[in-house]
Amino acid sequence: MYTTEALGNFSVFRETSVSMAATNYLRSPVRIRPMSRSILSSKNLLWNYGMKCQCSSSTSSSSSGVDEKSVFSLTSSSKYEVDYLGEKTKGDLNVKVEHLEAFGIDSQATLKGPIEEVARVEAEEAEDLLRDLGIPTPFSSRQSPRGIFCSRTLNLRSISAIGYDMDYTLMHYNVIAWEGRAYDYCMENLKKVGFPVDGLAFDPDLVIRGLVIDKEKGNLVKADRFGYVKRAMHGTKMLSNRAVSEMYGRELVDLRKESRWEFLNTLFSVSEAVAYMQMVDRLDDGTIAAQLGPLDYKGLYKAVGRALFRAHVEGQLKSEIMSKPELFVTPDPELPLALLDQKEAGKKLLLITNSDYHYTDKMMQHSFNRFLPNDMGWRDLFDIVIVSARKPEFFQMSHPMYEVVTGEGLMRPCFKAKTGGLYSGGSAQMVENSLNIHGDEILYVGDHIYTDVSQSKVHLRWRTALICRELEEEFSALIHSRGHRASLVELINQKEVIGDLFNQLRLASQRRTKGRPAQTLAATNLDDQELSESMQKLLIVMQRLDQKIAPMLEADGELFNKRWGFLSRAGFWDKSHLMRQIEKYADIYTSRVSNFLHYTPFMYFRSQEQTLAHDSYSYYCSRFNGSAVDDEVDFML
Repeated sequence: MYTTEALGNFSVFRETSVSMAATNYLRSPVRIRPMSRSILSSKNLLWNYGMKCQCSSSTSSSSSGVDEKSVFSLTSSSKYEVDYLGEKTKGDLNVKVEHLEAFGIDSQATLKGPIEEVARVEAEEAEDLLRDLGIPTPFSSRQSPRGIFCSRTLNLRSISAIGYDMDYTLMHYNVIAWEGRAYDYCMENLKKVGFPVDGLAFDPDLVIRGLVIDKEKGNLVKADRFGYVKRAMHGTKMLSNRAVSEMYGRELVDLRKESRWEFLNTLFSVSEAVAYMQMVDRLDDGTIAAQLGPLDYKGLYKAVGRALFRAHVEGQLKSEIMSKPELFVTPDPELPLALLDQKEAGKKLLLITNSDYHYTDKMMQHSFNRFLPNDMGWRDLFDIVIVSARKPEFFQMSHPMYEVVTGEGLMRPCFKAKTGGLYSGGSAQMVENSLNIHGDEILYVGDHIYTDVSQSKVHLRWRTALICRELEEEFSALIHSRGHRASLVELINQKEVIGDLFNQLRLASQRRTKGRPAQTLAATNLDDQELSESMQKLLIVMQRLDQKIAPMLEADGELFNKRWGFLSRAGFWDKSHLMRQIEKYADIYTSRVSNFLHYTPFMYFRSQEQTLAHDSYSYYCSRFNGSAVDDEVDFML
């Protein structure tokens, strides 16, 4: 019997038990029957987790876990292959045959029996053990608000370097506090030049990320993945469905037309959008003074943007935050530990932020240092730190790079970054050359779809991860809306069936006027009165269903936002324009960086099957035997 001490707390195994478990496991064939819990625990913790279950940071050979170099070989950058999903195998571990032979072990004999059976038993045991340890399986993680969701398959083992943005990525701000103060400074600056702002207050529920400002019409719109506008607001007043149809029925949102459309990429956009929509109301009601010039909606947007830009450039906002970071920053104790795991797994960690040195240092000290072990500071986590990066230009072109050489921020020019260095400016190309790591061996993590994610993807082919903190709230809202959505689906399905019958009867009536038979004998044999009465009854039922369905559709997503509904959806069935951007540019996305802690630095993120419009027919066919399917096909023909 193999024992452990405080297994649930990840304490160190008794050394003799570990050695015995390892030897017995490797010498014995895998059993095609359930193993005892004690053997299961010892075997799987050793085999699947590499014995890295101790909390001690000691690096001595007696407490540092399995010596990977003696037992395993590591697939190198030069000798990698490509697996069946097209991912590089770089960073994968391989069992050394000579190590097994030294123990007299036949590597093939340890896996007797059909591999399907072996894998099934191993998977069941692994799932049980993960549950006992309180660790979610990859499948259950996808059902969690703290999950990491995969759009494009990503083998984290093949990633050599991970770069991070800071604001709203490593640093999560209290949105009401941070954006509220940004709004206040913006309004103060507008008031100084004569805009009427009295009586206005910050309303964070007025907008959500992923909306688009129509600068020509003074509207805020929510579009689906194709660019069709589904909801719209003029000023602070929501427009009716009919008004939206009349205004945008022939138009698509095209983000390439920057002179008209402004996409709210990040939470930093909240204060600007709230201020602009409120000022649209003031422009419409004629309270903006004539001496400010003849303003249209585009000109008004520029004025609001200048006022907010002044607040950032003049340093008013950041000075206040630096003096009282506890009022604006929401610390995440798990986040530094997630990065520490990645660093200890051999990943090069990079911090690439547009914020300046003094602000970055102050914020990172506040959020990281107290949660790191052994007197580590935040700088110890990162191989290279780049401030004032000037993204997105950082990913697009070359700028001079300067090394920050003093605590006061004094700099000197340099041409190559070194490990442990702190730099200002530069370019992504310089980072790649300095690390001798390129393209898809680098993962960049940020909160801004354009500045962080799409540009690093498009110009450099870096792998990408998007941080969207609102996912947690949306996930909870979706869970609580399950009953509402299920009832709505049932009603819509009922209307579809009833509507199909109505359409068949309508077609029968149409053919009857031309003296032609209906599609079926039963419909042909209906007399005129039966046909008319059946159509009237079905039409009334559908009209009453519409009266029930319409307000339910309008209310769908209210638990997330009463005006705009869910972040990821536009209408009941379709994805939002934001969700399309995420899927297009972000390989993985999640609510916060610390969610990596619930996985491992060796995770293989596999994208899910993408359903197509005709998949439902394939599913239908799979549920019936061949004769039933043939009958259905004959009927359709």
